[in-house]
Amino acid sequence: MTVLVRTGAELAALDRTGRRCVVMTMGALHDGHATLIRTARERAGAEGQVIVTVFVNPLQFGANEDLDRYPRTLDADFALAQEAGADAVFAPAVDEVYPGGDPRVRLSAGPMGERLEGATRPGHFDGMLTVVAKLLHLTAPDLAFFGQKDAQQLALIRRMVLDLNFPVEIVAVPTVREADGLARSSRNRYLSPEERSASLALSQALFAGARETTPAAVRETAHRLLKEAPGLELDYVALVDPADFTDAGDRHTGDAVLAVAARVGTTRLIDNLPLTFGDVTTGVTTDVTTDVPQDPQHTPGAAP
Repeated sequence: MTVLVRTGAELAALDRTGRRCVVMTMGALHDGHATLIRTARERAGAEGQVIVTVFVNPLQFGANEDLDRYPRTLDADFALAQEAGADAVFAPAVDEVYPGGDPRVRLSAGPMGERLEGATRPGHFDGMLTVVAKLLHLTAPDLAFFGQKDAQQLALIRRMVLDLNFPVEIVAVPTVREADGLARSSRNRYLSPEERSASLALSQALFAGARETTPAAVRETAHRLLKEAPGLELDYVALVDPADFTDAGDRHTGDAVLAVAARVGTTRLIDNLPLTFGDVTTGVTTDVTTDVPQDPQHTPGAAP
């Protein structure tokens, strides 16, 4: 049976059994979140425990962003978490997480948090890391599960855990997509039918870029398609090192992330693909691989 807890004291009173896994969310749960919860359930095992947190964190919203508009759907969120295998849903009020109001001490994401999403949304990652650190302390998990869709967030959380010696394993779960390739997101519900159609350009550009054979060609193909896409205002296209989100140069080898962000109507969407480049130092044609499943129109994988 899944229980709903609202306070840190109630959370601390939960019997701890086996391996504890946590999935942190801001609510408005969808199939992507369900995949995170099911993955956590598998790793926890029958004797373990899965806690889902539902908290819309005001610290990671900017002055002109959609904090008030962000959907609050706790009843539906609880039902989805229960069906996916959660043992508890922790849904605290703002004054429970920040009892003295806005915290005077916050974590800083540093230079890594000033790139890409951080450049567009100043302070966003400081607020995100602050609440993730608090929730890690409150839930005290053995493993914490985050989606690859928020790749820069994932990289920063991993860095925080490493730098600040949090005793937790961070587990990345691949992006969950609709049948037509659109990445699942709580913000997709804001899209009109026409805007949703326009938003498919993000995943299509990523898949097309992934078929190229060099970092320069990957970046250029994705950028060209997004610049030409109707109904879409491009923010950035970047090919980065997943360890620190610095630019992956034209001679980059190893893992990389092809990341995009754009505004469709009033809704800002992000997406990315993890890629791996072979040895480009010899001047020989290389392979680009990605572990993203085949979508209806493109076949990412080994480059042609």
